[in-house]
Amino acid sequence: MSFVPLIELTRGGTLECQHFGAVAVVNAQGRLLARVGDADWLTFSRSTLKALQALPFMEGGGARKFGFTSAQLALLCASHNGEDAHVTQVQAMLDQVGVPTRALQCGCHVPLRFTYTDTPVPEGLRYDERHNNCSGKHAGFLAYCVQHGLPLDDYVNPDHPLQQAIRRDVARAVRCAPHALRMGIDGCSAPNYALPLSRLAGAYARLASGARDGEFGESFAALSDAMTAHPDLVSGTGRNDLAFMRAGRGDWVSKVGADGVQVLGSKSRGEALAIKIIDGNKPALFAATVEVLAQLGWLDEAQRAELAPWRAAALVNARGLQVGERRVAFRLQAA
Repeated sequence: MSFVPLIELTRGGTLECQHFGAVAVVNAQGRLLARVGDADWLTFSRSTLKALQALPFMEGGGARKFGFTSAQLALLCASHNGEDAHVTQVQAMLDQVGVPTRALQCGCHVPLRFTYTDTPVPEGLRYDERHNNCSGKHAGFLAYCVQHGLPLDDYVNPDHPLQQAIRRDVARAVRCAPHALRMGIDGCSAPNYALPLSRLAGAYARLASGARDGEFGESFAALSDAMTAHPDLVSGTGRNDLAFMRAGRGDWVSKVGADGVQVLGSKSRGEALAIKIIDGNKPALFAATVEVLAQLGWLDEAQRAELAPWRAAALVNARGLQVGERRVAFRLQAA
């Protein structure tokens, strides 16, 4: 089967829900180490692609040209909450590049700090494209265009030279031909690519390897170091990537994507895991991620305790009564 049960929910001892998915664990050389289900399932990478979308900018010396700090490099890879710290960094990036907020073509949505926490939006709150969770990535897109004298009005068009450069470098990072990448349009209007799950994991193993990568070493080192140094800017308050990277103590490069995608690479090991939950359920995705880390032996006791809130756990109702259980339903298989 392409997908197998990863997480199950019971109520009163009776199975109520199953969340199916697949897992791939891959090293920086692209070798599949372990799997659950179809490790080569074709899945859109969604926001896990952001660090790879930054490669043309990094490889072209854009970060040095515009004086982007480590914090701002983290924003290139971010799906941020739209908190003040995020917006401040994005505005600084735009100022350094010399473009206005209206140049951003990511669109405007309610900041994730409200939607992710089910918090009511304060009456009268004003927000714009800078609060979009992808605004840091788009600021990087604009910077690349300014650096290379490219038009700004259609930079998300798949035929734009920026997007062609991104397609080229993503293909190099995942070790496939550019024409083999299956394209779709992401929520922020930029092209996104569907990849075999194992290829996505392999790219994050390379990203986490940093300077050890023979092709993108300097760029991968700068991006992965920025992500682990500023996990709060990559995600935000209450978010899983912040929790995972803090628990990883500088070793784990973590990035979630919409609709059930999670990737996490280990710098010290040069390995990464990629997970797809087919129904996109976030609690199931996070519980499965922690379980994969546990089965791989990447967790010490302190990390187990720190990530316990993200694991399979008791289901509690509004009165605080335990009514069921979220439990693990898989074992990793050696490739």
